[in-house]
Amino acid sequence: MKSINPYNNQLIKEYTPYTPAEVEKILVDVDQEWQSWKKLTVKERATMMLKVSEVLLENKESYAEMMALEMGKILKEARGEIEKCALLCRYYAESAEGILADKFVETDYSRSLVVHEPIGLVLAVMPWNFPFWQVIRFAVPCLVSGNGALLKHASNVQGCGLMVEEIFRKAGLPENIFRTLVIPSKQVEAVITNPLVRAVTLTGSEPAGMSVASTAGRQLKKSVMELGGSDPFIVLEDADLDKAVEVSVTSRALNVGQVCIAAKRFIVVESLAEEFTRKHGERMAALIMGDPLDEKTQLAPMSRPEFVEDIHAQVEKSVAMGAKLITGGKLIDSEGYFYPATVLADVKKGMPVYDEETFGPVSAIITVKDEEEAIRIANDTDFGLGAAVWTQDKERGERVARQIDCGMVFVNTLVASNPKLPFGGTKRSGYGRECSEHGLKEFTNVKTICVL
Repeated sequence: MKSINPYNNQLIKEYTPYTPAEVEKILVDVDQEWQSWKKLTVKERATMMLKVSEVLLENKESYAEMMALEMGKILKEARGEIEKCALLCRYYAESAEGILADKFVETDYSRSLVVHEPIGLVLAVMPWNFPFWQVIRFAVPCLVSGNGALLKHASNVQGCGLMVEEIFRKAGLPENIFRTLVIPSKQVEAVITNPLVRAVTLTGSEPAGMSVASTAGRQLKKSVMELGGSDPFIVLEDADLDKAVEVSVTSRALNVGQVCIAAKRFIVVESLAEEFTRKHGERMAALIMGDPLDEKTQLAPMSRPEFVEDIHAQVEKSVAMGAKLITGGKLIDSEGYFYPATVLADVKKGMPVYDEETFGPVSAIITVKDEEEAIRIANDTDFGLGAAVWTQDKERGERVARQIDCGMVFVNTLVASNPKLPFGGTKRSGYGRECSEHGLKEFTNVKTICVL
């Protein structure tokens, strides 16, 4: 298992996968630790997350550099990712006790209450694109609610995965309550089917989600899936166009477009389409590509060479089917895994950039007549993760938002996750929720107790 720098294609480190016997011992160790961990109060577990937050911030630069080296995240974004992790830790440290408090319900019994109890060991299969945030977003609520946590991280970010394990230990949590499993994907099924593992969560692609969910389903184990997205970015005729353009570029360039909730289909009413396309294209073309460790870089390399091949194939096929290439769209001769910021206009149904998730710096602009057609096109997808609506009429924005089939809609701003708000999708974008009170309760046994 190799960690390769996507900027220069150089080996960072090679990791030896754990053997099945080593994995089994880790599972037993975590289960034994969990027997004591679950007996702590919610307040005791939650308070420990304040120290986790401190460790994250104290070591922000080294963690950010590891992300830059292993998956190509620019330093500014990497620092922001660590800060966001710390924010989530503080949120649960302050709110978990109230969220998980026993709820008393008035019934015919003398005493009726609903309690939330931990279920055991939870496995997380996590992706490379947010190698700290995705893990912390799962692990902190999982641990605070009293469970044990296991991580199978993406093979190209093993260094980040082991750093997260180290973070919890530095913060004073028990040594074996969170463990990173250095294993290839082919060993995941054996971990899910292990009797000590009670549930699994995955953030990743549809094929990975279907594989993991079906394995968990056959074992009657709970699963949470956060999968792909083809997020619509609706620009109505009364939008603040310059602001919409600014945010549209930010959304598409963030993490080189390798974001599940990034805007991907830009649905623009015809009265603004020409101007939006011109301004968006100019801003995308001006992005500075370079070394993620260089503070001036705005567009870093993609994380793996096959991702460059995949996104280029989607672009070429769409152009062959009639999409108009505004900028980019050409392979770059480089040791690194670079792909230029690319904008396609005149996009129609049937083209890959319309129908499929585009996990790279590619914008697909779709022109529509009016609000009604914009909503129809927004919902004309198998995905349902996030969406953005741009209009200066806030009531109109909320009305349109209620008609879009997805898990999250943001009006006049960037689609983003927030520790206080539920995060997740519908349709083929998955099920279950992370963050907020909903994420804290996902892996708990909701138990009813009645006393006559």
